[in-house]
Amino acid sequence: MHLRRTATLALGLLAVATLAACTSAPAAAPSATSADETTAGPRVAISYEGGILVLDGESLETLADLDAEEFTRLNAAGDGSHVMVTMSEGFQLLDTGAAGGTDPQLTDLVFPADTPGHVVRHAGNTVLYADGTSDTTVIRTADLADLGTELPAFETIPGVEAHHGVSVVLEDGTFLTTVGNADGRTGIVARDAEGTEIAANADCPGVHGEGTAEGEAVVFGCENGALLYTDGEIVKLSAPDQPYGRMGNAYVSETSPLVVGDYKNDPDAEGYLLSHVALIDTVAQTLEVVALPEGVEYTFRDVARGPGDLAYILASDGAIHVLDPATGDITDTFPVIDAWEGPLEWQDPHPAIVVTGDIAYVTEPAANAVHAVDLTTGEVVASTTLDVAPNEVAVATGR
Repeated sequence: MHLRRTATLALGLLAVATLAACTSAPAAAPSATSADETTAGPRVAISYEGGILVLDGESLETLADLDAEEFTRLNAAGDGSHVMVTMSEGFQLLDTGAAGGTDPQLTDLVFPADTPGHVVRHAGNTVLYADGTSDTTVIRTADLADLGTELPAFETIPGVEAHHGVSVVLEDGTFLTTVGNADGRTGIVARDAEGTEIAANADCPGVHGEGTAEGEAVVFGCENGALLYTDGEIVKLSAPDQPYGRMGNAYVSETSPLVVGDYKNDPDAEGYLLSHVALIDTVAQTLEVVALPEGVEYTFRDVARGPGDLAYILASDGAIHVLDPATGDITDTFPVIDAWEGPLEWQDPHPAIVVTGDIAYVTEPAANAVHAVDLTTGEVVASTTLDVAPNEVAVATGR
């Protein structure tokens, strides 16, 4: 049985003190548009080398330019206003001001983590994973909505052996987490709310990523297919390519049983561009692989789910290609940016897409640009040119 411990006020204060000792507390720089002149609504956080911009979600005007570390990853916290920023000390909270139309700020609040990694939002929880310890931090998402100067209460589920992993907590308290160590990652384990093991599966080399579909069907990617957890059981879904058919990330909608995964079948292929997708039906418990049209390639940052539970792929030809997960067909194509080449390293700035409602936000690092696209029409409804090359992107919905 795993042990759980709840953070105390002292730990929250320690996290703040540690941050203050190691980094400066950046404040918002003068912005193109004062946040006082805006109303609550979506805000877009954009990381760049050494900083984070916060943009108004409608006009794309810059509301704040905040100092940060050289490379940071951004994930929406789930409360509509905050973004988790992966910093040296852990997950630092960026308040975009989306919920109240206030000035964005990179707060002093940090959830401590050794090598912060994946962030998962599900069932009213925001779940943080520390690769350096395999500890999982669980926060009630609603507690992030009205923060003062202290961290909200949170629960830490101690890990076993450190690895690059991910965890998710389901509605009934079931805890799913990856299994691995310094030598590799092998599978997942499921435990009930009391910590008793429900199920486990070790047939998932290189396990990576997580996605929760309709009915709390949870998919984890493997280098030979995927694992599907549903109704207390783990099912292995084998890839058509063996021994190597890697699904690394799951793109899901919680109102659809269909999952789209990135897919690679050549372990020796150079670069990060991919030309196939995995399609998983969590009800039929099937996995198939679909080749995309010639010239349509993408990276892990370039797939999102959106209107109609369809998948939207920002490809290297500069267009958003609309994919029907039920058939694997491309049903529409929206030209948005210039054609681009894949990155030399995955951390390098390259185009990305995130979706909220009917709007996709698309980055174009080669042009220092960000675009808002209406996915119901394909129309680019707003664009902006920045002084920096955008890298990671996250959206706070404002609700």
